[in-house]
Amino acid sequence: MTLALYGHPFSSYTWKTLIALYAAEVKFVFRMVDPDHPENVAAVLSAGPLGKFPVLQDGENLVFEATSIVEHIANRHGAVNTLVPRDPDAAIRIRMLDRVFDNYVMTPMQEVVGEYLRNPENPDMMRVGEAQARLERTYAWLEGWLESYAVTDRITLVECAAAPSLFYADWVHPIAEQFSSLRRWRAHLLQLPPIARCVDEARPYRAFFPLGAPDRD
Repeated sequence: MTLALYGHPFSSYTWKTLIALYAAEVKFVFRMVDPDHPENVAAVLSAGPLGKFPVLQDGENLVFEATSIVEHIANRHGAVNTLVPRDPDAAIRIRMLDRVFDNYVMTPMQEVVGEYLRNPENPDMMRVGEAQARLERTYAWLEGWLESYAVTDRITLVECAAAPSLFYADWVHPIAEQFSSLRRWRAHLLQLPPIARCVDEARPYRAFFPLGAPDRD
């Protein structure tokens, strides 16, 4: 049975799963989750406690949470030892970095976006500043981490998590020139074919970005 992924092309966590599917060259059907497709909204609502996408349908199984979906693709669809290494110690390191990008890049980025969605004319700038400060601290940590990370064209769980989180984080709090390795890595990620495909598929929706999408990338 063909897989089906429920999500939206502008969603960062949908990107995370799309990158894995594209990199592993897995056949799937994309099912848009928006008001024009209530049946897809209903499927997502049935999957998890808060009804969030992305959701992967694989036969009778509905898999939610982006990291779990990537792990499912790795284990069930021929991407073992590419998306996630077989070696348990290497896998732990990969999963640890996945949590860094989700919790310390994606989360504060989404907090800034959330403030502008909540009150576009008068966001709570204290909360925005606090989230941006956490991003700045994480950028500094990642700059150091990259000194020991081999940057290649491979796609692992790390790249699946890093690409969308850094893409949007740089929009809400630009990565400073002092973090030159991180800036170069972000640019490198965005030119990898599975990730570049996500960037292009999301272009029609940039007007939805509440802070105003920058004229770049």
